[in-house]
Parts: sequence; C-alpha cells; structure tokens
Amino acid sequence: MATVPDDKFAFAIDRGGTFTDVWALCPGGKERVLKLLSEDPKHYKDAPTEAIRRILEQETGQVMPRSCRISTERIAWIRMGTTVATNALLERKGQRTALAVTSGFRDLLYIGNQARPNIFDLRVECPDVLYEDVVEVHERLLPALKIAEDYPEVQQVEGSTGERLLLLKELDEELLREDLTKVLAKGVSSLAVLLLHSYTSEYLAYS
Repeated sequence: MATVPDDKFAFAIDRGGTFTDVWALCPGGKERVLKLLSEDPKHYKDAPTEAIRRILEQETGQVMPRSCRISTERIAWIRMGTTVATNALLERKGQRTALAVTSGFRDLLYIGNQARPNIFDLRVECPDVLYEDVVEVHERLLPALKIAEDYPEVQQVEGSTGERLLLLKELDEELLREDLTKVLAKGVSSLAVLLLHSYTSEYLAYS
C-alpha cells in the first residue's frame, strides 16, 4: 500500500452493480468502512462520491453539502474498481460496439485459443462475440529483435517503451477514417481497439 501522510485520507472503493463498498484510512490511522446502494437517485447522484463526502464530513466535522464539489486537498489517493462494465458485457446492456483490429486478424477473438471442455465434441458451440462489426486497420508492426536482418529495407521506429519496431505497413489513416465513419453511421458508438504491439506503438511521430 502506498504511504499516506498522517493528515490525509485514502479511499479504496469497490463499485458493484448493487452495492458500493468503501474502505477509508483516516488521519491518525483510523479505518472506516461504508456500504451504500450503487444507485439511489433520491439521495445522491454517485455512490463513490457520496461515500467520500460522508466520511470526510463525519471525520473533519465540516459540513459538505451534496451540491458542492468535494475538495481533494486532504485526500492522498482514491482507488476504485468496478464490475459495472463487466456486468454490462455479460448482460449485453452496453453500447453497440465495433472492433478495430490489425488487418488479417478480424476473426481472432471469435476463434480464440480453441479451448473447450469436451475436446472430442463434434458439435462445438462458440460463445457470441461482444461486437457487431469489425474494422480491419491497415497497419503492421513487428518487434525488431533478431528478425531485423531479414527486413533490411524496412524502416525501424522506436516505440513508447524504447523498443525497436519494424514498420512493415504504415497506418492508412484516411482509409481508417472512412471505415470508422461507416460504422458510426450504423449507430455504433463504442469501439474496442486491438492492434498488434500497440502497447509500444506510439510511432506516428517518425520521420
């Protein structure tokens, strides 16, 4: 756990679909635990905010109206995890979603890793994917490593992590913009992005 100054508060929050649980470390080492309904519009707009407001008000003795912003002056950190997004995915209640994936890998998530409970079952039922449309992004990067010698004519770029990458195919921004515009026109407003080696591919500033 990160160090918390003696005069500050720290909050760890778990916001679930039904309840929001809050643990707070108060000045002097005192610990507080609070449970609220995640949705209670008659009393507050946001459960995590309300929990923080209540604890600060009770511990400091300062009145903090719900209509006012909460000062973070005495808060060292706030950490929050939530299952709301997971629940929305499982229940299919989220926004309509498209998948943007490196060209050639459109079926990657559908194929998966071939794991199945009954390996000899001839009637395999694949779970539905969470996206309804796929945009193949025309770009391709490879980690340089030792294969760089096999591509002497390919430009090398440096990723955000300092790793060397081979730019096999430059991102076609114009085509991507056209494809995304078509998806948006269908009413799809959420996009999941899955590009190979994207964890280090901030390479657009190359010359």
